[in-house]
This record gives sequence, structure tokens and C-alpha cells, in this order.
Amino acid sequence: MKDLNKAISKNLKKIRKRKDLSLDALSNLTGVSKSMLGQIERGEVNPTISTILKISNGLKVSFTSLLKNEKPEIDQIPFEELNPVFEGDGHKLYPVIPFEDDKRFETYIVEIKPGHKYYSEGHVKGTEEIITVFEGELALSIGEIDYFLKKMIQSGLMPINRMFMKIGV
Repeated sequence: MKDLNKAISKNLKKIRKRKDLSLDALSNLTGVSKSMLGQIERGEVNPTISTILKISNGLKVSFTSLLKNEKPEIDQIPFEELNPVFEGDGHKLYPVIPFEDDKRFETYIVEIKPGHKYYSEGHVKGTEEIITVFEGELALSIGEIDYFLKKMIQSGLMPINRMFMKIGV
């Protein structure tokens, strides 16, 4: 029952915020008191079926949309399953998370063989690039300045970067 109350609490708050409603406005739509709605959102009470029905009818959402317990969407992408979208002299580019307008970022891996170079054109203004070296070392030139990054080291379960770079353009 506790998990159900947690789901109702989370879903009610999410739907109310998405519809840009205050607790007062929601109370007017549903006929459920503002204090009761607040207690439901905080998970302090066990609402009756009748109360949940009033809320779902007032919000014009399905009864089950207040009850569902969403699990986070997690995708595991083994590196072996990635296909390079570009292969050049001594380097390959693998897309990990493609660009989507609603996310406004992308992630990819550039694999560079020892002794080879990879050149990247400049990015549009406002772009940030984060570089992590997983193995070996990387000499990085930006304008007239050279940077040297070393591979990540492992400490217990958490990888620790010896150097982490965030480049803002």
C-alpha cells in the first residue's frame, strides 16, 4: 500500500505541475480540499478510491494514470554493439546518444589509435565539449595551447579522472 501511495503522490504532483495548476485550482476542479490534496502529494494519507476518482475526473486523466508506478527508462548499450558512423586514418567515431531537440546534447566516442591524430572543426557558439580519456594519453591542441590528458584510473567501483576537460565555445 505504501508503494501505491508513493505512486499516487508522485503522479498527482507531476500531472498538476504539467497542467500548471495550484493546489487551490486543483481543489476547485476536483472538489477535494486543498489540504487533502497537499497531504496526498506529500504521501501523508491513504486516499480512498472515491477521492482518486474525483481527482482523475477533475484533471481529465485516467484513474490508472494516478496509480501507475513508472520505472526509469534505462538503456544499456554494450560498446561491442555500437557501429562506427565514421572511420578515418587511425580513428573511428561511434554514436552513443544521438542528438534530439528535446535533450539538446549528444554523446559519442572517438577511438584514436596510438600515434594518430584526429581533427575536429570548431563548434557553434555556446557548445560545450566534455572529453574523457579512457585509455592511454591524449595531446589536445586548442588554438595555441596544448593540453595533455591521461587515462582514467580505477578506484573501487568509481573511475577517477586524472584530468577532466569541459570546453566551452
